[in-house]
Amino acid sequence: MTTKRSVLVTGATGQQGGAVARALLSRGHRVKALTRKPDSDAARQLASAGAELVAGDLGEASVVKAAKDVDTMFLMGNSYEAGIAEETRQGILAADAAKAAGVGHLIYSSVANADKNTGIPHFESKYLVEQHVAGLGIPCTISAPVAFMENIVAPWSIGALIQGMHAFAMPAKRVLQLVALADIGAFVAALVERRERVFGKRFDFAGSELSGEDQAKILSQAIGHLISYQEIPIAAARQQSEDTALMFEWFDRVGYDVDIAALHRDFHEVRWHSFADWAREFDWRALERAYSAA
Repeated sequence: MTTKRSVLVTGATGQQGGAVARALLSRGHRVKALTRKPDSDAARQLASAGAELVAGDLGEASVVKAAKDVDTMFLMGNSYEAGIAEETRQGILAADAAKAAGVGHLIYSSVANADKNTGIPHFESKYLVEQHVAGLGIPCTISAPVAFMENIVAPWSIGALIQGMHAFAMPAKRVLQLVALADIGAFVAALVERRERVFGKRFDFAGSELSGEDQAKILSQAIGHLISYQEIPIAAARQQSEDTALMFEWFDRVGYDVDIAALHRDFHEVRWHSFADWAREFDWRALERAYSAA
């Protein structure tokens, strides 16, 4: 019998935090959803699913207040919204607040390979928080996913997809490890439930590994019309963001290195999605809606 936990989820109305909250609720855990947008559609959906909404941010006062009666906390930051330096500052403050509130298990969401000197600014910013968390002397676990499968339909990608292109700044045959948001939620739920068995550990995790070319073939089958792979020149990516360009260069030069087979054996309770699984299950009417809104 799994002990039912009380979990404070930060970033609960975002993609990753929302997936974690939904997974925990589906397994009968109590969820307090910390959000800056308690009136948003995402917040209302979480409340309907049984989450307790808590208005606040990653500031110390908000976290200490929200964390007083929970035994577990899922902490994540967002460098795209906050900026890299601010993400680190907020993460450290929130981790300190978790300790002050006496949280019995802090799960920090980083990124796979952030501990490998990648030189990617938004990987390094998360690793600084990891190091701080490890030094707090509290029970903690690092959850470190690879790239999201849902990036395929992110605002910066969906325009090309509507036009029949899967555009990415990597060679067509270079493989990349990916994970579905649902699997991130399920994996964090597994960490919550394993508790003492994962204290002090860091987990890089992924669901699938395949090339951009193979992703395009699977997308073609799932969507029902031809999707072609298009390599974006790294110079074009650099015009948008130096941070992102450095990440793409690292993807091509090094890349994530999760032992996927071993991970899936160890975490057999997670129903891991292959990219094909994810593409089959995704509601591709999102393309029609995006096209109509364009």
